[in-house]
Amino acid sequence: MSMGTSNTLGQQINQAAFWSAAVALATGVVSVFFPLDVPGGYEATASDRAAWLSANSGPFMLGWINQMIAMVSLSGVLAGLAWQVAGTHPLRAILAATLVAISMVAFFIPKFIAVWTIPMLAGAIATGSGASDMAQALLPILNVSVPFSLFTSFDYLGFWLYSLLALLVARPLMQSSVSSKITGAVLGVFGLLYNGVVIAVLAGTIEGAEVAIYVGAVSLILVFVLVASLFLFKGAAAPTD
Repeated sequence: MSMGTSNTLGQQINQAAFWSAAVALATGVVSVFFPLDVPGGYEATASDRAAWLSANSGPFMLGWINQMIAMVSLSGVLAGLAWQVAGTHPLRAILAATLVAISMVAFFIPKFIAVWTIPMLAGAIATGSGASDMAQALLPILNVSVPFSLFTSFDYLGFWLYSLLALLVARPLMQSSVSSKITGAVLGVFGLLYNGVVIAVLAGTIEGAEVAIYVGAVSLILVFVLVASLFLFKGAAAPTD
């Protein structure tokens, strides 16, 4: 690959990562207007959940489609950060890119379930069809609020993979420009705190009802990563002589 081709590829990747960060921030704003679960989701009964999902399937599906777009965009940003360290730390970059790929699979599974399977289960229960018995058994397993459901387990796995990527690229990023240093420092904080939450949950220090609170609080750090990365990718995408 010639130097010119390499520069062009790098600019295109940085431009794609820049717009991915912008889209991720926009979807974060949009998510405020769409419900992702029944109010009081952790405490809601199965019958209340089924009734709410049946009545609000449209906004629920749109909310999770928006989450899917947010996840793809955020993954694009993290892949762009992996590219940033490829020149000086190629092995870390390869491992980080691999983690992004695996995390997208982990995230796509529950989000597709939210858009496709859960509304159908609620509809089968509401209509009392022949499949309603199976739907009533499956819906609690795919609860989007209970931290030990099959659904949330995939989501938390995806964030854990993000946190491992953060620990891989944080230090190399802090060896470059000011915006890169800030991005790397914030990523490092996210990686350390999220793994701390995982350890606390496994040790029984954090109760099930509190898991979503801690994970949500730590995940908000990614907003600062997105803002910092906008400046990083904007500078990196600038043409060079």
